[in-house]
Amino acid sequence: MGHPVERRQIEVAGTELSYLAAGTAQAPPVLLVHGTFWSRVWQPVLPALGRAARCIAVDFPGCGASAGELSVESATVPALADTVLDVADALGVGDFDVVGHDIGGGIAQHLAATSGRVRKMVLMNSVMFDSWPVPAVERFRDAGVRKATTVVDLLQARARSARGSVQRRLSDEELAAYLAPWHDPARVRSWMAMAAAADPRYTLDLVPALQEAAVPTRLVWGRDDDFQKIGYAHRYATDIPGTDLIEVAGKHIPTEDSPHAVAQAILTHLTDQDHPRI
Repeated sequence: MGHPVERRQIEVAGTELSYLAAGTAQAPPVLLVHGTFWSRVWQPVLPALGRAARCIAVDFPGCGASAGELSVESATVPALADTVLDVADALGVGDFDVVGHDIGGGIAQHLAATSGRVRKMVLMNSVMFDSWPVPAVERFRDAGVRKATTVVDLLQARARSARGSVQRRLSDEELAAYLAPWHDPARVRSWMAMAAAADPRYTLDLVPALQEAAVPTRLVWGRDDDFQKIGYAHRYATDIPGTDLIEVAGKHIPTEDSPHAVAQAILTHLTDQDHPRI
C-alpha cells in the first residue's frame, strides 16, 4: 500500500492555499507544481511518492481548491515561481526537489535556474523552449476572448482538453473531479489569466542559466502527447546538461495512463535507487 494522501490548507500572503500532502515531515521535501490543470494530476502517484518523500502538491491562488484569484500579472511564470517559494517558506522547507507538469514545468525550470534551492528536478510533459502556448491556450491572450468566455464555455473546453490529455477513457467521476474547480467564476478567471500570461520567452530566456546550473533533471513523458510533443523532450535532454528522458505510455497526463511507471521514474531519479519499493 502507498502512503495516505491528505488535503491541507496553509495561508500564504493572506490567501488560503490548498495542497495535497503525502509522506512524513522528516522525509526529503518534493514540491509538485501544476499547470493548466491543478493538483488532481498528481493524485495517482502521491501514495507511491509519499513512501520516500514529503510531497507537497499545491494549488495556486484561484486554482483547484485554493482561495484567491490570479491576475495576468500574478500568473506569469516568475510570479508563480515566487508563490512556490512562499509556500516552501511557509511550510518550513529550505532546499527541495521539484516536479512540474505543463506550465508547472516552466515554473520548475525557473526555480531551478534562479532560486538556488532546487536539488533535483523532474519535468513531466512540460512546456519548454518555444513549445507553448498551444492554440487553445494562446487564444486567451485576447482580452475580448476572456471577457466573452462563460463558465459553461470553459467547462466544455476543459472537458475536451482533459479527455484529449489521457489515452484511456476517463470515467464520468474522474472527469467530474478534473472539472470541479471551473464551476466557480473566480477559478475560471484565474485559469484564463494563466492562459493569458503564457509566453515562451519565460522558458527560452532560462536556457543559458539552466545549462550553467545543470540541476540533475529527469524528463518523464507520455510519448503520445498531442500538446507537448516528445521532440521537445529529446531536444531538452540533448541541450541541457544533467538531463535524461524516460518515455512512458500515455498522453499529456501520464499519471493517469501509467501511474506506476511515472512514480518509479520520479523516485529512481530523486532517490538514486535503481529499484525503489513502491
